[in-house]
Amino acid sequence: MKTWDWSIVPESSWFNWNLKELWEYRHLLVRLIRRDFLVHHQQTLLGPMWIVYQPIITLITYVFIFEKAVGLSTDGVPSYLFYFSGIIVWNLFSESFIGTAFTFTQNAQLFEKVYFPRMIIPFSVVATHLIRFGIQLILFALLLAFFIFTKDFEVYPVRWLPALLTTLILAPGLGMGLGLIFSLLTAKYRDLVNVIHLGVRLLMFATPVIYPLSIVSSDIQAIVLFNPLTPVFEFFRYAFLGNGMFSYLQLLYSLVSMIVLIVFGSMLFNKFGSKLQDVL
Repeated sequence: MKTWDWSIVPESSWFNWNLKELWEYRHLLVRLIRRDFLVHHQQTLLGPMWIVYQPIITLITYVFIFEKAVGLSTDGVPSYLFYFSGIIVWNLFSESFIGTAFTFTQNAQLFEKVYFPRMIIPFSVVATHLIRFGIQLILFALLLAFFIFTKDFEVYPVRWLPALLTTLILAPGLGMGLGLIFSLLTAKYRDLVNVIHLGVRLLMFATPVIYPLSIVSSDIQAIVLFNPLTPVFEFFRYAFLGNGMFSYLQLLYSLVSMIVLIVFGSMLFNKFGSKLQDVL
């Protein structure tokens, strides 16, 4: 009687979290990360330098519009540091979310040709943007060092590591969890592409990216704090810039929200992901 090392069967379940299988495909994960970099930066004028130029151009735009034209307060923090901190953390969340939300539509041809754990794709998306965040974080560190040595800016190094670890977990985790849910919807309803991009832009204004939570009126703060991203941004700024409103209970709320989104999103992804091939 023949025995098989592994077999592919047309079954799906809510709790099909085969971590051993994911580990066996770790080399594919590395190749997908490399592919994502090549797809984004091949045949472009500036190549990987866009990782640096994009936040710089956004920073200049924010300073010109929100500080010079509108006069929006940054609560005593130098505007360049304030906006740049918001930009890089927001990019980590939004790009992780959008990349995961289009898992099926952007990889339909790959799914048709070969079997591999579909969850590898969201992990590769998040890993790619974590690398991009790391590069942009170096730029933020250089900007922070400039203010430290030229403007006598006060820093709090003991807070940096906890805030950085919190951001690296919660920002992409929330993006991935939300993206897993929307990945099923975008595969079935293609017009949701425009809705998602619009929703991300609107969500940015409900998150303290371009403004500090301290300037929000008390009756609106409860709404902004309902957003689990809010404590992440405030904690990051509190640690690196010395100014931010948050509590550890709020950070716990963000962590619980991330876990719920990832678990619920993974369950939907495992159950219905294999059934979307015919739709694609």
